[in-house]
Amino acid sequence: MEWSALILISVFFVLLLLNVPISFCIGLATLCTMLLSMDLLPAVTTLAQRMAGGLNSFALLAIPFFVLSGLLMGRGGIAKRLIEAAMALVGSLPGGLALVNVLSCMLFGAISGSAVAATSAIGSFMVPEMKKQGYDVDYSAAVTAAAATTGMLIPPSNIMIVYAIASGGVSIAALFVAGYLPGILLGIGLMLVCAGYAKMKGYPLAARLPLSLTFSKLAAAIPSLLMIVLVIGGIISGAFTATEAGAIAVVYSFILAVCVYREVKVKELPAILLKSAETTAIVMALIATSAAMSWILSYENIPQTVSQGLLTLSENPLLILLLINIILLVVGAFMDMTPAVLIFTPIFLPVAVELGMSPLHFGIMMILNLSIGLVSPPVGSVLFVACAVAKTKLESLIKPLLPMYAAMVVVLLLVTYVPAISEFLPNLFGL
Repeated sequence: MEWSALILISVFFVLLLLNVPISFCIGLATLCTMLLSMDLLPAVTTLAQRMAGGLNSFALLAIPFFVLSGLLMGRGGIAKRLIEAAMALVGSLPGGLALVNVLSCMLFGAISGSAVAATSAIGSFMVPEMKKQGYDVDYSAAVTAAAATTGMLIPPSNIMIVYAIASGGVSIAALFVAGYLPGILLGIGLMLVCAGYAKMKGYPLAARLPLSLTFSKLAAAIPSLLMIVLVIGGIISGAFTATEAGAIAVVYSFILAVCVYREVKVKELPAILLKSAETTAIVMALIATSAAMSWILSYENIPQTVSQGLLTLSENPLLILLLINIILLVVGAFMDMTPAVLIFTPIFLPVAVELGMSPLHFGIMMILNLSIGLVSPPVGSVLFVACAVAKTKLESLIKPLLPMYAAMVVVLLLVTYVPAISEFLPNLFGL
């Protein structure tokens, strides 16, 4: 086991440092580990079988649907209407534009299910607007990047579907519902930081909108927000599955973007479909190779060994959960969420269950933890998008992000040690 773990880790990180695409890193590291215990032909055959088996899941059909609906929403004028609605709600509070940024990212992330899409769509409007009103550009980009991670928790979220498969059967509907309170709590934590920062820096207050204009801005955003009600309401009521909900989300977002808002032209659809296929292919490649790696980990008894090692370190479950969180925070800084969930769920989930944590609770904790990795250097994908949108450097974002990191870690600890935050709503709806 020691040699197999050493080969797996070494090959993976050497390839990663050589800037090899991560799905190839995972696949080649898995193949090299297999060669320790079998010949080349059986190893290659087993790798191919496990990769194909990893994709043989009906639930995975939801991912291309939600990717496509997110792209349609992103180009369909949704972001602008959500920003205007957020401005009407919180624009006149201290740090108003920063609060609008956070709330807009929460709403858009909930609709698109993508932190990168939220950063690009909201940031491209909010960062210049905040700069115009006297906000520091680096701070504006940092707010956008941190707030965009709430979309990983507020459903629909593709990473929750991936975790449901990796965990071996946690209900996708339960995960979707469980993400609301942690996602909202994360948003509130970031808003408190933004309000405090605005008072300290003396940022200007926006004028309060007339009541009639406030209602008109909120009304304009209702069709966009109805998708959340349609998708999540249908899943909770049992009217359709998560996969069927994804198909319905595509139809609804198509009607909204092409027919109602008319911001997407029919001639643009082929390009959107192609981008959707590219994104789906990348995700599926990660899932396939990660499924193979999960198999070799299990074959070599690595998860069981890690579990036993962690449980012998201490009898205090609070300390072990803290250690798991620290490991995942480090992992999230170097690895994308999808492979991290697929690889580390079979390693740490048995430990969490042994400590009395439900797979649902652990999943929300893990997703929140790895969401912090999206805005953590050196690999944080959301950070790079925020830098591109704001036309600034990565290192310039770290200082304004520090208080936001603190807020995110506080929320992570609350979610870790207070199970009701994750489990209250699923229990309420009988999920």
